Amino acid sequence: MTRTAPEVRVISIGTLAANPLWEERSPVRTGHATTTLIRSGDRVILVDPGLPDRAVAARLTERAGIPASAVTHVFLTCFKPDVFRGILAFEKAKWWISQDEREQIGVPLVGQLQEAAAAGDAELKAALELDVGILRRCEPAPDEIAPHVSLFPLPGATPGLAGLLVAMPGRGGSGPTMLIAGDAVPTVEHLERGMVLDSAVNVTRARESFAEAVEIADLIVPGRDNLVVNPVKVRTGGTGGTGGGGGPGTADGR
Repeated sequence: MTRTAPEVRVISIGTLAANPLWEERSPVRTGHATTTLIRSGDRVILVDPGLPDRAVAARLTERAGIPASAVTHVFLTCFKPDVFRGILAFEKAKWWISQDEREQIGVPLVGQLQEAAAAGDAELKAALELDVGILRRCEPAPDEIAPHVSLFPLPGATPGLAGLLVAMPGRGGSGPTMLIAGDAVPTVEHLERGMVLDSAVNVTRARESFAEAVEIADLIVPGRDNLVVNPVKVRTGGTGGTGGGGGPGTADGR
C-alpha cells in the first residue's frame, strides 16, 4: 500500500553497553541500537537493525505485523557492529548509509582486514571480511530517502553519521518534525544534559551536530533510547534554539 504521509514506529529500544550517566564505566550489557520503521510512499525502511537477525525479524512482526521480506530498504545511521548486527535478515532489501560514513570507514576497515590476515588471526579476519562485505553492499543514501523523509548529516560520534528527518503530518497542514538521530543523541539522559558520547571520534563536531538536532526536531528518536519529545522545544514553546546553561542544545558536556 502506498502511503501519502509517513508512519514511524519504534521496533526495538536500544541500549548502550555502558552508560556513563548511570555511573557505568565498563560494559555491563550487550549494546544495541534502537531500531525504527518508517513507511512512506511505497518504501518500507528499517533504520539500524541492532539486534541479531532472528530477534529483529521477530520484533518487526510483533511491533508492525510485517515479515522481514516486506522491508524494501535498510538505513544505517552509522557503521557500528551493534547498529547493523541484524542486517542479514534483510537480504532482499536495498541497504543505505551516508556516503561520508561509507568512505571514511571503508579504508580503515580494509586496513584492519589486511593486518588480521598478515597476523594469521583467522577469527578476526573472518569477522572483518563480513563487515567489509556489508559495507561494500551499502549504497550511498540519497538526500531524499522517501516522501517527507530526508537525510540529515550529524557527524562527530562517527565520521559520517547521518540521521533521518521526517516531516510528520498535522491537522490541516504540516505537523511536527521527527529526527531519528542515531548516536548523535544517544539517550534521553544525554539529551536532557546536553551531552555527547565520550567515544565520539570528533567531540567538537559531535557537539555541533547535537546542537543542530535539538534545534530542528520536535520529536527525537535517540540512538539508544525510545522516542522522546524534545525538551528544548517544550521549554521554548516550539521555537527551538539552543538554550544556555549547559542544558539540552548546548552540548557543553560529554
